[in-house]
Amino acid sequence: MIELYTWSTPNGRKVSIMLEELGVPYNVHAINIGKGDQFTAGYVAINPNSKIPAIVDTDGPEGKPMSIMESGAILIYLAEKSGKLLPISVRARSVVLQWLMFQMGGVGPMFGQVHHFLRAAKEPVPYAIERYTTETRRLYGVLNERLSDHEYLADDYSIADVATYPWTARYEWHKTRLEDFPHVKRWFDAISARPAVQRGMKVPA
Repeated sequence: MIELYTWSTPNGRKVSIMLEELGVPYNVHAINIGKGDQFTAGYVAINPNSKIPAIVDTDGPEGKPMSIMESGAILIYLAEKSGKLLPISVRARSVVLQWLMFQMGGVGPMFGQVHHFLRAAKEPVPYAIERYTTETRRLYGVLNERLSDHEYLADDYSIADVATYPWTARYEWHKTRLEDFPHVKRWFDAISARPAVQRGMKVPA
């Protein structure tokens, strides 16, 4: 059984989508980051970084429970355990991991900064807004070019798509028109139609 500790953010939804795609049983523990649940002693024992998501696999390696933090690490762990959404061959696996790291090192941090300065900053910071908005559009351009001749970010649907989708699902938050990036929109619409993605995006209820 997987114990999922999460909240309704893009990083949290990566893992709930993954679990739904795999069809494995899991329990949801809502960690309300607006109320500071991530700083409680019980949760810090699971995730020392006090971020969501985290999981506890009650049937981990050697049959012992294992806690895992960081959404990308969780996706890799679940993919390796299930044998799904991460290829075995060195070349194909490398492509998936490259695009997963692209999300973790670029899409997530940059889109997150746009969200902060457009929605949460106490006062407008024009330099930051311009900087992160420009970089966000550049990243959409990279995705659009990649998807111009690939159905998915790698050769097949993978954890790279699972990781990237929830961030693009907030395109309105960073004032992006998907119509400006038609290949991204085609990809986005196709993944939005997946039943497992629809279920995962609703976690926690």
